[in-house]
Amino acid sequence: MFHIVLYEPEIPPNTGNIIRLCANSGSKLHLIHPLGFKLDDKRLRRAGLDYREWTEVEEYPSLRDFLLRAAPDNLYACTTKAERNYADVAFSAGDALLFGPESRGLPQAILNEVGPHRRIRIPMVPGSRSLNLSNAVSLILYEAWRQMGFEGGR
Repeated sequence: MFHIVLYEPEIPPNTGNIIRLCANSGSKLHLIHPLGFKLDDKRLRRAGLDYREWTEVEEYPSLRDFLLRAAPDNLYACTTKAERNYADVAFSAGDALLFGPESRGLPQAILNEVGPHRRIRIPMVPGSRSLNLSNAVSLILYEAWRQMGFEGGR
């Protein structure tokens, strides 16, 4: 239904949690290298439990390679550097939600490529830096899925 794209993820438990999230929402996970861990990391396995077998996880050497191979309908860059609220977007099945590495977020070059109309953010109180990556993915993914009437869910 949706593509979750992690650009150079660094923290294994976050990716493990997102694997579990994707399995439970019918989404596909795409990992853009380099990764800050190995996919057989025990912290990743513990967080993802046995959900890896219930979701598709694809790896790519670059974001460009992902875009060429997966060809998502729309690509939304999820960033604290956006003006647009994620809840104001009309999502469609097949959209890709792109998230940056935990320590630094998406590079400015990628944000420039995506453009301001496809950059979205989660509202927070002033002075806040960011949410945990797996929490941010959960919020935006579930809003997108809600807009689809939780198609495929029960």
